[in-house]
Amino acid sequence: MKELLEVIAKNLVEHPEQVQVYEKEGERAWILELKVAPEDMGKVIGKQGRIAKAIRTVVKAAAIHEDKKIIVEIVQ
Repeated sequence: MKELLEVIAKNLVEHPEQVQVYEKEGERAWILELKVAPEDMGKVIGKQGRIAKAIRTVVKAAAIHEDKKIIVEIVQ
């Protein structure tokens, strides 16, 4: 899932070399933290959070096939 999120984010931003994805294990789910350059935050979030929601939907759908629960957080 980490690789999937990384590929999606790198294709959206102007500075793909600054995309970082951290994976943590939470109590009930895996947490993926996506960090991008400050000037790329708008491209990852989108208008009214539509792109962020779409990213979360794609990653969660892929996680279902592996019987995992994934939470995607976009951090600065």
